[in-house]
Amino acid sequence: MTLNFSKFSGRAALYASAGLTAVALSSPAMAQVATEDEESVDSPAAPEAIVVTGSRITNPNLELASPVSVVTSEDLELAQTNVAEEFLRELPSAVPSIGSAVNNGNGGASFVNLRGIGSNRNLVLLDGRRFTPADTTGRVDLNNIPLAIIERTEILTGGATTTYGADAIGGVVNFITKRDFEGVEATVSEQLTEEGDGAVFRADVTIGANFDDGRGNAVLSIGYQNQDAVYQGDRDFSIFNVGSFTGRGGGSSNAVPAVIVAPDGPDANETGIVGQISEDGTTLGAFDRPFNFNPFNIFLTPFERFNIYGSGRYEVSDAVEVFTQASFSKNTVSTIIAPGGSFFNTYTFNLNNPFIPDAIAQQFGDNLGLTAAEYAAARNTQFGATLPDGTANPDYVEFGASVRRRTPEAGSRTSDFTTTLFNLVGGLRGDVTENIQWEVSGTYGESEQIQRQGGFARFDRLQQSILAIPDGAGGVQCIDPDGGCAPINLFGTFGNLGSQEAIDYVFNLTQQVITKASLQQVQGLLTGDLGFAIANSPVAFAAGAEYRKYTASQVSDEASQTPGAVVGGGGAAPNIDGEYDVKDVFGELVIPVIEDSFIRELTVELGARYSDYSTAGGEFTWKAGGTMSPTDWITFRGNYQRSSRTPNIGELFSPVTTFLTNLAVDPCAGSNPVGNANLTAACVSQIVANGASQAQAQALIGNILQPAAGQINATGGGNPDLGVETATTWTVGAVIEPLYNLSLTVDYWNIEIEDAITSPTVDDLVGGCYNNPTAGNAICNQIIRSATTGGLDGSPDEVPGLLLGSSNLGTIKTDGIDVSLRYRTSLTDTIGLRFSTDGTWVNRNKFQATPTSVDRECVSYYSVNCGSIQPEFVFNTRATVSFFDEVDLSLLWRYLSSTEFEPLQREQSGDAFIGTLDDSTGPLEGREVDFNNIDAENYFDLSARWMATDNFEFIFTVQNLFDNQPTVVGSDIGSTAYNSGNIYPSTYDALGRRYAAAVKLRF
Repeated sequence: MTLNFSKFSGRAALYASAGLTAVALSSPAMAQVATEDEESVDSPAAPEAIVVTGSRITNPNLELASPVSVVTSEDLELAQTNVAEEFLRELPSAVPSIGSAVNNGNGGASFVNLRGIGSNRNLVLLDGRRFTPADTTGRVDLNNIPLAIIERTEILTGGATTTYGADAIGGVVNFITKRDFEGVEATVSEQLTEEGDGAVFRADVTIGANFDDGRGNAVLSIGYQNQDAVYQGDRDFSIFNVGSFTGRGGGSSNAVPAVIVAPDGPDANETGIVGQISEDGTTLGAFDRPFNFNPFNIFLTPFERFNIYGSGRYEVSDAVEVFTQASFSKNTVSTIIAPGGSFFNTYTFNLNNPFIPDAIAQQFGDNLGLTAAEYAAARNTQFGATLPDGTANPDYVEFGASVRRRTPEAGSRTSDFTTTLFNLVGGLRGDVTENIQWEVSGTYGESEQIQRQGGFARFDRLQQSILAIPDGAGGVQCIDPDGGCAPINLFGTFGNLGSQEAIDYVFNLTQQVITKASLQQVQGLLTGDLGFAIANSPVAFAAGAEYRKYTASQVSDEASQTPGAVVGGGGAAPNIDGEYDVKDVFGELVIPVIEDSFIRELTVELGARYSDYSTAGGEFTWKAGGTMSPTDWITFRGNYQRSSRTPNIGELFSPVTTFLTNLAVDPCAGSNPVGNANLTAACVSQIVANGASQAQAQALIGNILQPAAGQINATGGGNPDLGVETATTWTVGAVIEPLYNLSLTVDYWNIEIEDAITSPTVDDLVGGCYNNPTAGNAICNQIIRSATTGGLDGSPDEVPGLLLGSSNLGTIKTDGIDVSLRYRTSLTDTIGLRFSTDGTWVNRNKFQATPTSVDRECVSYYSVNCGSIQPEFVFNTRATVSFFDEVDLSLLWRYLSSTEFEPLQREQSGDAFIGTLDDSTGPLEGREVDFNNIDAENYFDLSARWMATDNFEFIFTVQNLFDNQPTVVGSDIGSTAYNSGNIYPSTYDALGRRYAAAVKLRF
């Protein structure tokens, strides 16, 4: 059945559609108030029963208390949407999550984040059933949803645990496939930015047929998509990395020439070495030439997908129908980041390495406290620790230092994530009586993602290659040449890293991580009515039982799972293996209490679910709601639910590891602690905690560098003792229909999560410690610094950084108002107008990781603590004019209110840069900026659709019609995943004006 809301009563349509629509209802098939000419003689006398997202009860006239928004396939065609994440992230009710606009931080999958409370707190369904998860978190990868076969997408924001089980705290996204499809539909589309990059090609063919006099139907859909990268170096605003707090061209201290950070030696007069090698590679000076990594990074990730979808149903008898569904997808997401290097690891060097310039070698010798004679002997010896006769070399000297050298000669670092997924559904359904139906179904699915990394250095090989001595013939060789070692020159200027053999030995290796997940589900459902009524309509019910089993694993090669073994690869990827199952029983009632009496209608909804988790025990959730219509033109509705979420496999079973997080301003860096006894004491104690002596730690004060590229280390992982988090969600609102073709819905929503599974934010520890760095401040003990550099960055096996353990101590609170307006009319006999607007006002989104943490507000704020941006107001408005039922012209306006640098983080870090950008920022030179604010943004998309014949349809779309450029805020004011290329590319368009064209053939 193809659901057409125009065949419902006006009020039923409104209930099915009320809420937010990503592309703002542009076509007649969308949920609109029916006009008289829509009620044609072809309309069925009795519409087939349907299930609207948010309830298991089947009822063609169901009016739910929970607001549900709808996006149809026709809307996606006008918007030229190719992947579900693209339109879901633009929902006013959603906050952008990981997707195609995330490069460094993209794990090869895309997700949806409803209400901004986490992508792990909402469910993604296909035809009301759970879909195969992507990873150890249980989330569904939206890259695998076959949009060509999707009839509509229903979005319920707010709790739905009672209906669908755990995880539906933030809401549900339910993709509804086309049913009883007949004929052939083929679509080919192409997209391209005005700059000539970011090409997207997509082709889909769908074939369907009814057979045996309509008793059966079969559908097959095949699709292919290919998407090219867009590099940050190809946009003026992102060619040069800009420091958010300096306003100057920035980047990483893993640079070319190298930056050297060496601890102080045994001589008390020496205080270590901090500096950058000069451009001629001979001396050491101040660090003033960071590496600009922007041009190598990308705004749009390359993506290739093959997908197949099939479904079938057959009425075996008048009482039994068998149905099946199968989805297969193979896709590859590629991420590309700047060339690697030696980064912030501490390496062992030998003083007689010919690659070390004499002036710099002398500084190392002085720092080690060597006499002139000792230095000369160590510098000039031709051998390693062992002489040719096998005896120890008394002149050989080794020392530890961090020589941070970027290696563009070895090329960029790449990660290719190839995911293969299948999802199988089979079942039986039929009638118990005329008014009661049954269904039994089973689902099984598996996904496998293979991540292959290239361009990263291996620590052990790099360490071996930098221990080099003269080869006796005027060249250089490894001290230990085993395994094909060739010497690397970390002290060399650009182009002088070493031979190709050396580059191949250190960098041309592949790391691999394989992640698998599976879902087994069996469900039995009974729906219908109880055969009696309080008012005119009978009491409707749904009851059922469900069993689910999740398994997930992550298996890494030895290098990937060993902390520090892959240089510049972030944290290790340890092996993970876990599973859990859950047994559910649930029931729902819809009770019409009053109909056509002193008020038009009063209906009560009730629901309950009991779940037994193998990991968390029993949990009871419930809901209560209702609708009341005093008159035909207004309906009030409300819903209250108790929802829950169990810890997923990753949260339970992931080993504790050290990984990267973000911080631009380290309070212990530079001269900040000098003269501040309490701050100095805190910084010193955190260095000593990692093995440095008191004197060594004290000597580093005043010489600690700011975090390279705004990234620091943090340590955290799973916690097997985690329990269930619980939430109360409620909505109250009204549907108003003052005119037959005009409707307005207004709904207030509120979500509060207790015992939330959370970890502290960066500023919870940084601000919590350094705003009050006293001896009794226990938060300061949760920060461990490098014993070599005193910084919070470094190799993950050397520097734990911030200790961000997970617990059930968190709380999350968010609330706001959704508004939806619909209007349609005929301007003339041949011209029609459709208008709609959907918007959300978010009052708050507060997060507190522990009772002693800051109760942090992130609505309208951006920082390292707030992740992706959630504006206070977001509105989508579309107006469509139709001519002769053949041509549609449609304009979409998307509004995002202004945002600003988070006040609490601003108090901690100081103001971001305000002023005029200088020549170190390239094309941005001379621009007046205020990185503390992002003004409101308005985007416009213009679409035209022409039905040339009954068989041919052409669609042309201009996205970002006025070529709006994103607001620059620098590259280290937020998290790496969402603050990249000096902007926030998931929230604000980084690609510029784009053109899309599609041709559809139907017969």
